[in-house]
Amino acid sequence: MASPSSSYTPRVPAQSVLYGVVRDYLETFLARAAESRDGARLPGFVEREFRDFLRCGQLAAGFARLRCGSCGTDRLLPLSCKRRTVCASCGGRRMTERAAHLVDHVFPDVPVRQWVLSLPYRLRYQLAWNHDLCRAVTAVTMRAILKFLRDKARIAGADDARGGAVVIVQRFGGSVNLNLHFHILALDGVFVPDGEALRFRRLSALDALDVADVLASIVPRVRRVLARCGMGDEMGDAGGTLGLWADAEPVLAGVAAASVQGRVALGPRAGQRLRRRGFRREETADWPIGPCHARQDGFDLQAAVRIPAGHRDRLQRICTYVLRPPVPADRLQLTSDGQVLLELKRRWSDGTTHLVFDPLELLERLASIIPRPRINLVLYYGVLGARSAWRAKIVPASAAAKASPGPVASPGPRGLRWADLMRRSFGFDVLACAACGGRLRLLAIIEHPAVIRRILTHLGLPAEIPAPRGARDPPRHSDAAPDPTSFDFGA
Repeated sequence: MASPSSSYTPRVPAQSVLYGVVRDYLETFLARAAESRDGARLPGFVEREFRDFLRCGQLAAGFARLRCGSCGTDRLLPLSCKRRTVCASCGGRRMTERAAHLVDHVFPDVPVRQWVLSLPYRLRYQLAWNHDLCRAVTAVTMRAILKFLRDKARIAGADDARGGAVVIVQRFGGSVNLNLHFHILALDGVFVPDGEALRFRRLSALDALDVADVLASIVPRVRRVLARCGMGDEMGDAGGTLGLWADAEPVLAGVAAASVQGRVALGPRAGQRLRRRGFRREETADWPIGPCHARQDGFDLQAAVRIPAGHRDRLQRICTYVLRPPVPADRLQLTSDGQVLLELKRRWSDGTTHLVFDPLELLERLASIIPRPRINLVLYYGVLGARSAWRAKIVPASAAAKASPGPVASPGPRGLRWADLMRRSFGFDVLACAACGGRLRLLAIIEHPAVIRRILTHLGLPAEIPAPRGARDPPRHSDAAPDPTSFDFGA
């Protein structure tokens, strides 16, 4: 077996700040979380997310073996963990794949408007655990927006008009906090029947009054959904999902409650706010609002971003933005005293430019935004929905996949090849042999531990996955530390 080619070098996970934090502090974080609730542990899916992240990109965890058909050069590609939150690499792949799918195979070439609905703090906490309730709130939100578009079309003389949208449920904010909100990419107009075909009809431009009217119809609909679920009519009701979450997963409930509030959940700083750099003054109670922007009872709705027809590159960028992974790996750095510094993408209005985390504080933030298994965070409505009778006439026809040699380039679930994903993300051809310019083809997927060890030992490569470091004794703290599940969401 020849030595692997060195032209394309896969990422080295151990060199990232986040990998080092998870490897060094995971066991300590799990032990401290269990200590906070008399032995109750974080749910298994949270722990698996972290442990699989430590295996991602490691040749010792399995790899694909490729060979050039011309010169026989071999290349080993490590397998990925395919997790949704902690791993920025797998999150980036999912972002690229889904954004390409939306642009190429979902959105027709018509104007698209982004609506962003932010929720009251307590409701963010409720929806983060109860996905059925989250889907119900999303559904009533979309009914209000699509009804608004139909009503505008009816006023303009268009009957039997229908709109469509894709909703991305985003669980995180810019400070890696639990901030569940909705990015709604809606067709900025409606389709109407025109004989056997469908014709797109643009509507008049939106203004702040239109957005306020839509929000005024969303808020009472959401309250009725909460009332039907036995959670009371007020957003501040302490029962319902809050109690269910705390009963089912008390540790994760406390971590999530703290994350929503921008506080620390575990350790001697429990209940305190995050440390900030660049802070100059207290935040104002009410942020100024711009065009196509409205607020009501803790809800915030924006609809100022519009992508005209024909601007597929801009549509690609907005899809990539709303589908981005939550952990900005390139904006994390370690300080000289072992703290983790997160550089904010934009300066906050109070002057804050960076957030400072103890490594355990960063891990609890990540734990709070990990979604439960088998939860779909990309939802389709209206004419873009799978059951719409009009969908086949609206969505772009699936383009024929370009032929590429080797099973490694075979179409994935959404029809996009792995090599095409890499080309779309990084702009180079990973199947090109650096030695002779030939094409690489897949020989095998190696996952058996004994075979992995034999091949890597033969090549002089590490054959063991770095083990996480053992738990360290947590610092002693007062028994009177605040209960992380008792935060006041009305603050």
